[in-house]
Amino acid sequence: MTLSLSRRAGLGCGLSLVAVLLLGPLAPAQADVLDDVTKAGVIKIGIFEDFPPFASMGSDMKIQGYDTEVAEKLAQALGVKAELVGITGQNRIPYLTEGKVDLLLSIGFSDERAQVVGFTDPYAPYYIAVMGPKEVEVKNAADLAGKTIAVNRGTLEDTEVTKVAPAGADIQRYSDYNGVISAFLSGQAQLMVVGNDVGATILAKNPAIEPVEKFQLLTSPSHMGVKKGETKLQEKVNAALVAMKADGSLNEIAVKWLKQPLPAGF
Repeated sequence: MTLSLSRRAGLGCGLSLVAVLLLGPLAPAQADVLDDVTKAGVIKIGIFEDFPPFASMGSDMKIQGYDTEVAEKLAQALGVKAELVGITGQNRIPYLTEGKVDLLLSIGFSDERAQVVGFTDPYAPYYIAVMGPKEVEVKNAADLAGKTIAVNRGTLEDTEVTKVAPAGADIQRYSDYNGVISAFLSGQAQLMVVGNDVGATILAKNPAIEPVEKFQLLTSPSHMGVKKGETKLQEKVNAALVAMKADGSLNEIAVKWLKQPLPAGF
């Protein structure tokens, strides 16, 4: 927060002197996070621990997923080890600003967050899509007419499909994603609207219904976040992402965990 003082004729020097006497010597310059990470040989990376397929507990009782593999690749590029730190939607920004983590994964851009977070380039696609069986012909919003569509009530998916659904579309709202998925897989709903994270989780289970993505309603890719002003770390991470895209390793991770290659030009 910047504190501004009124300047009056003849008082500028006096006020400055008083400030020095009251506040003491200036605090030393803040250490650079990239330098700290390099010296420690460890980068602390905040991830959601129950957010499949980005991160979740595996059968070996270790966290695994898209984010964990990206974190390992990133640490290798920086020449350090990755220390994964569990975060929540409520504590992740304070963890970053207080130095409990050096980097956040799975964070969407917003103007409000940009006041305290430095965003990297996108590292993971995130979008909301209409999904349905191969045999159901749906190419755009107009084709939703006469279809039953399952959504999670009150979510962004609900909002987006409601905006574009034509008259005659039957939107069935459920209280959670399990209800949405069950309705779709049981045939109660012909289509469902979910994020690509939920869609990938379903596809990984290889259901007999063989769902496919019909079209996207909203695209909002995931970024990594550093503390505002930590440009050296931000640039280093961006350079690592460019290399991962160039050598195909990021695409391999996407195919493995998201069940889709990275979008063209991502």
